[in-house]
Amino acid sequence: MSLLSQLKDEMKIAMRAKDKLRLGVIRMAISAVKQAEIDHGTEATDENVLAVLTKMVKQRKESIKMFTDGGRDELAAKEAAEVEALNTFLPQPFTADEINDLINTAITETGAASMADMGKVMAILKPIMQGKADLGAVSGQVRNTLNS
Repeated sequence: MSLLSQLKDEMKIAMRAKDKLRLGVIRMAISAVKQAEIDHGTEATDENVLAVLTKMVKQRKESIKMFTDGGRDELAAKEAAEVEALNTFLPQPFTADEINDLINTAITETGAASMADMGKVMAILKPIMQGKADLGAVSGQVRNTLNS
């Protein structure tokens, strides 16, 4: 079952359960996927849906930080509930050890020796880690590994 089909099925379940928060989050996700289809002129593949969901989670985490810093705990709690709902559709994240192993494998495969080779390493890692790890943090780890 595709991720988009799973979203649509879960939307129906949320409607029947009268779970307004989850229903709203799922509708937002489906809308964002459709908007991405229109913007990019492509079909909604699982990779594209995963990228949209990952982006939505990242935006909400940033909002949580800003709301918490601004003393708006009720809004931060709402955003946290949305993140929790979105995370049910994302794959299990990699552990720190798995990330380190993947980075070392990618560096070995590409023969990367300096920062000039970082693009080659990230090109291998991005499709593997999309939605399963914070690519910004992974990029920093790759940078540290190549600099040492």
